[in-house]
Amino acid sequence: MCHTFVSRALSELSLRARGPLGTMCCVNRKYRPLDFQVITSLKLDKSEQLTNVLVTNGSGGVGHYAVQLAKLGNTHVTATCGARNIEFVKSLGADEVLDYKTPEGASLKSPSGLKYDLVIHCTVGIPWSTFKANLTPTGKVIDLTPGGGTVLNYAVNKLTFSKKQLLPLIVVPKAEEIECLVNLMKEGKIKTVIDSRYPLSLAEEGWAKSMEGHATGKVVIECER
Repeated sequence: MCHTFVSRALSELSLRARGPLGTMCCVNRKYRPLDFQVITSLKLDKSEQLTNVLVTNGSGGVGHYAVQLAKLGNTHVTATCGARNIEFVKSLGADEVLDYKTPEGASLKSPSGLKYDLVIHCTVGIPWSTFKANLTPTGKVIDLTPGGGTVLNYAVNKLTFSKKQLLPLIVVPKAEEIECLVNLMKEGKIKTVIDSRYPLSLAEEGWAKSMEGHATGKVVIECER
């Protein structure tokens, strides 16, 4: 295959994992000149205080990894997805699942009334105001699909000294990070779910499927021999 599953997970999810029981960190490299540094970290050994995490599009190619990785720590995970994928996302370990097409899902409100310490944002089209209303006083949103609005809101929050943060994230994966994810897979702690496979000759169709945002798990492009 053109890319290993874990390589794709790392390049898209952008989570640095230092050892199977180490620290999972979100780090921004591309925006380092804007002083984006280490954004957040989660211990993978459940040794820290409970963290409330929201994963948007928890059934997608990136989101289904985010749910599993978050659950390795001491977390309460809420995730959003379409109605047909609710049971699937629960099977990944999510404690609560919201149908994004319902009023409750669109508002991102936790069914148990929790506020989020951390949001891993794996989709598009959700305004900062919606996230802000659901964050703890020091909550962070890690935007894996950042656009101009994300950078603008980051700047405004910085200038106003807001403790609630919206942070864009782009990371170049490293070999040791991918190796860590491989180990987690070998140990059965995370898994890859494949929605569909396409030969390289149909890569355009595979890309279109992925960009629709309705895949359950990964869309895989296979190199032809």
